[in-house]
Amino acid sequence: MTVHFIGAGPGAPDLLTLRGRDLIAAAPVCLYAGSLVPEAVLAHCPEGARIVNTAPLDLDQIMQEIADAHLQGLDVARLHSGDLSVWSAMGEQLRRLREMGIPYDVTPGVPSFAAASAALGAELTLPGLAQSVVLTRTPGRASSMPEGETLGNFAATGATLCIHLSIQNIAAVVADLTPAYGADCPVAVVFRASWPDQRIIRSTLSGIEAALDADITRTALILVGPALAGEGFDESCLYAVDYDRRYRPQSADSPWSDWTPDTKETR
Repeated sequence: MTVHFIGAGPGAPDLLTLRGRDLIAAAPVCLYAGSLVPEAVLAHCPEGARIVNTAPLDLDQIMQEIADAHLQGLDVARLHSGDLSVWSAMGEQLRRLREMGIPYDVTPGVPSFAAASAALGAELTLPGLAQSVVLTRTPGRASSMPEGETLGNFAATGATLCIHLSIQNIAAVVADLTPAYGADCPVAVVFRASWPDQRIIRSTLSGIEAALDADITRTALILVGPALAGEGFDESCLYAVDYDRRYRPQSADSPWSDWTPDTKETR
């Protein structure tokens, strides 16, 4: 028996990974976060599977469902939205599983920031503008923030910020970021990325509050940084005509001149 933690993706059912789909299809028990995981994903569950929406359950009740399945020798598909590596509450479940001696594995999913970037048609790391992406949030009822993890500190790096779980704090986000990025810095808010009712609002730090629709109060990602403008950046050296690389050596003196895909030597 194994508990399979599966990242169910940002919302579109076809953004579920093939591995995730196959694990769901083979598991006689499925626990899913019903507030965020689309019901269409549950169509992969086998006939007769026990399907439990964990949204109204507390942690003890969720673990009891898993313990009951363990006693019966039944695999569990545990579905969370997006990817499990951030803000999934998986860590506390894994800690208890280790204490209980119940085996588990983890299957990654498409994260919401990647779906939002795709919706924007944007690369978040443009040469000369930004080469780092920071995934962060503002303090909320469920989780506080460590002392050093402030928006102001992250903004000082000039990186592209993907700010989760914070649309209700948009005024504070603008106030914290404007000193470092400037009032004209591009901002995009992507509401329910990849869902049928996805919405995109583009503006600047000075204009985003006024541009937001009043009903966007949750399930929205805020992206901030110069790279969102998609202009004023350098071209990558990767495809430059004179860039010496193993797949395209530029001279007989190149260290890659005798390299082929079958070469065993590591350079």
